[in-house]
Amino acid sequence: MSPSPNTNNKASVLKWLPWILLLLVLAAFIWLFMSMKTTSEATWEPPRTPPAEQQASAPVADTPAPISSYHNAVARASQSVVNIYTTQTMAEHPYMNDPVLRRFFEFHGGPSQDQGSTNLGSGVIVSEDGYIVTNAHVIEKADEITVAFNDGRKSRAKIIGTDPDSDLAVIKVDMTGLTPLGFREDPIRVGDLALAIGNPFGVGQTVTQGIISATGRTGLGVNKFEDFIQTDAAINPGNSGGALVDAHGELVGINTVIFSRSGGSMGIGFAIPTALVEQVMNALIKDGKVSRGWLGIEIQSQLRDPTQLETSTGVEVLNVIDQGPAAKSGLQVGDIILTIDGVEMTDANTLIQYVARKPPNTELNAQILRQGKNAQVKIVLEERPVQEPTPRPVIIHDETLGGSGQPYLPDEEVPMMSEAERDRMREELLKLFE
Repeated sequence: MSPSPNTNNKASVLKWLPWILLLLVLAAFIWLFMSMKTTSEATWEPPRTPPAEQQASAPVADTPAPISSYHNAVARASQSVVNIYTTQTMAEHPYMNDPVLRRFFEFHGGPSQDQGSTNLGSGVIVSEDGYIVTNAHVIEKADEITVAFNDGRKSRAKIIGTDPDSDLAVIKVDMTGLTPLGFREDPIRVGDLALAIGNPFGVGQTVTQGIISATGRTGLGVNKFEDFIQTDAAINPGNSGGALVDAHGELVGINTVIFSRSGGSMGIGFAIPTALVEQVMNALIKDGKVSRGWLGIEIQSQLRDPTQLETSTGVEVLNVIDQGPAAKSGLQVGDIILTIDGVEMTDANTLIQYVARKPPNTELNAQILRQGKNAQVKIVLEERPVQEPTPRPVIIHDETLGGSGQPYLPDEEVPMMSEAERDRMREELLKLFE
């Protein structure tokens, strides 16, 4: 008697069933692995303000007088701005090794063995799990970082990464459930209202109001990569790393430097825009450093005569570094770079900022002028080499420029006494102590 068709079908199904189950298990494992990989490789995204909260924080006008209040915007933004206190332990003074000199310094209030230096600044919470953005100079050389929150809590913080070239840094506290400050999506415009929130002079969280005076400010000599927002909202020492927000309480920049003749606010303050903050933060959180594109050339802006009606734009190539990206592409000394990827290079700062925002291995299409003829050059960027840090031009708390507008450096340290001078001083002190 031959087997029925149903029996054959069941046997066939039972034969292939283990393989089908194995394939399903493998597919589940692959899906789980890809999900975990995607989660681990997810980059930091700037927080955004929900539309409902934007409507709630819009300025409310009283009638009939055109008076507006920004209470709602400030109330939401201020809970995301923190005070940062850093402590740096000073090395023991070398004269303290001498018991006679130690006795003299202790009697006259000289340096102690555990002398420390405490600085203050501000920061902005940018994630619920504790990431905070501030200025690099706020936490520079800090041995200990304390973060004080708007609700009175305090916490120690660790450094995730710093980028002195843009004067930005990321620190993190071991806390959850924090309130990040939403980033403004639309570009800020000249004339828009600006509110600066920070901890000036350590008096406590303070809000000042002004407008956006200018955007895209460069050439101040403060950072290597500059693209500042200028505002007349009062910014003072201690505001560094604090928030510059709009009328809806959304972050538009990180306060970083002021122009001042006296050390206090004179209505010219500068903030790092959120577009640059986002780029630097993602790099620091992911890699612990910022990789920037590099052309390998020395440049200068075309000379301009303000009395002439016709102005020349473009950037002249003064030097091409051997084996650099520009040299490999055929760029030559004397070439004038007119545009890159269709963007007009009006001056050297524009070119530097454009290239610095591109990652290594990016291909750029440059239009140049060579011996009076136009030409196209393709350049593949390489990673910018590490350069020696330059002293930051400051007067007070790394936050001001000199009165003439030129960088001003603090006085140099007083030179140490020679051995002969030290022995002579020791003998004189011994006579006084007898």
